[in-house]
Amino acid sequence: MTELSLGGRAILVVEDEYLLAQELCAGLAAESAHVIGPAATVKQGEDFLRNTSELDAAILDVNLRGEQVFRLADMLVERKVPFMFTTGYDASIIPDRFAHVARYEKPLRVSQIVKMIGQLSPHIKG
Repeated sequence: MTELSLGGRAILVVEDEYLLAQELCAGLAAESAHVIGPAATVKQGEDFLRNTSELDAAILDVNLRGEQVFRLADMLVERKVPFMFTTGYDASIIPDRFAHVARYEKPLRVSQIVKMIGQLSPHIKG
């Protein structure tokens, strides 16, 4: 159990690597988060976002099957939903407007991502 409770918090997972997506979802569910997704494409992520009224945070893989996720990140910013990026790329791929967003390089330690998601915003801390 992490020191921050994710109990009942709605977390969107956008990740196109099936096994990693499943690990992230399982790790979040183990902390009692309400997992939205996983979404494997930008369109699926947008659909989840449009159809979800309550969202506390999101985990976004930067590159989804060759498509960058920044359009979805802009939607999250508009809704004031905190998020983090995961990526196999270095920081230069991230547009300047997202320079403040946490970025975790792959390979990921799922336990670390689950722990850090609770630190994105004061309103999701337990």
